[in-house]
Amino acid sequence: MVNRREFLEVTLGAGATLSLTPQLLRALQLQQGGKLIQRAIPSTGEKLPVIGLTLSNHAACANPAALKEVLKTFFDNGGRLFDTMHQNSKTAEEVTVKLVNELGIQNKLFYSWRSLPIPAPSPTPPPPPADGRGRGSPPPPPDPATLKPHVDTMLAKLKVPRLDLVMVGAQDLARLAVLREEKKAGRVRYIGVTGSNQQLESLMRTEAVDFIGVPYTIASAESYPIANRGVEETILPLAQERKIGVVAFFPFGGANGVSCTSDAGIFARVVNKPLPEWAAEFDAKTWAQFFLKYVISHPAVTVARVGTTKATHMLDDIGGGIGRLPNEAMRKRMAELFDSFPVPALPKPGSPPPQIPQGPEVVLSTAILDRYVGEYKATGGFTATFRRDGATLFVKAGNNPEAPLTGRSETRLSDPRGPVFEFQLDGQGRVIGAYLEQVSPVGTPSRLWLERK
Repeated sequence: MVNRREFLEVTLGAGATLSLTPQLLRALQLQQGGKLIQRAIPSTGEKLPVIGLTLSNHAACANPAALKEVLKTFFDNGGRLFDTMHQNSKTAEEVTVKLVNELGIQNKLFYSWRSLPIPAPSPTPPPPPADGRGRGSPPPPPDPATLKPHVDTMLAKLKVPRLDLVMVGAQDLARLAVLREEKKAGRVRYIGVTGSNQQLESLMRTEAVDFIGVPYTIASAESYPIANRGVEETILPLAQERKIGVVAFFPFGGANGVSCTSDAGIFARVVNKPLPEWAAEFDAKTWAQFFLKYVISHPAVTVARVGTTKATHMLDDIGGGIGRLPNEAMRKRMAELFDSFPVPALPKPGSPPPQIPQGPEVVLSTAILDRYVGEYKATGGFTATFRRDGATLFVKAGNNPEAPLTGRSETRLSDPRGPVFEFQLDGQGRVIGAYLEQVSPVGTPSRLWLERK
């Protein structure tokens, strides 16, 4: 499967003009007045720019400097909604808070925060499965009493007087009641809920909430069941009827829920396919903007929340919220075009997972190898140590045995077990870290940032 970075590499290699440069974005901004489209929150009329951002669990595995540039690019170009709904590690939460405070924009964002505190890692192993089929006892229901201390903690970390939006599970009515108390006290401005379509529909008909959060993309349920346009049937019309705002999660698909992985998303369907000329009628310059404008153009959607580790991708996404939007007839044409593209074949059960591209073997000088010697550490604690012996660079990664590396380029070296280390240099040629690229047992590619110590 193909993520956006790989998609752009493939399509540009084929000669397609699909990447959005800062110059192209500025031209679009000048043409359309230079601002993101804004939508009113139905319950209050307050307006929000239609593109939101999450760093999700990238904050625990990507280069913090790159993420800081993403967040700065988002804010500098008019973005406001900063969402942390799908973070599931303390490290990701801490990095997110650190970046906001470093940029000094903590009082200038619209925060969408999860209602559950992220538990600390358990020092003891989980209990054995209860039913013999790989599943233990169901987790206990969340304690409503933990919500207020969690809000206290986040207010202190972010150095803000209140949280803008806090999301709670649609099935968790006890915490929803506590959240209403927090809203009445002025510590939370808006209440949101997430859940399955069935859970949301039931709650939306009986409870007063300000937002729902739903996966939503141009893809149909048959090809991408996690994030699909099935919400158009009932959920989005009901949100309009009940005057509830909508945060659209995962507008590019994916959402496999595995920390630090690159989701395949819907870009795999359009590799080597040119953007249709009629996309210019709604100011889409790239496939990313094509997909975003489909989501944003639904009148129920308040904000489409994107996630990325690259500032150039952030610029691309911002462009999706500028200019004209497709009308209903054009939206139907867009969906029909996307559905006409074949769904990439999934690996057959038992087949070997895809491998990280290696490239031809190259011989690296000892001077090049020496600059990589040292210890590199991930935010979550994983450590890789490199040493040179003769003309070979060795790596001791985590608890794995030491292994020799093979040069694939001046900055990429491969481990015989499959992973690849891609070293990163600053403008002065100094090594600042490396990305560990590997494939999970289920075939999902991932990149883990390792900072040089």
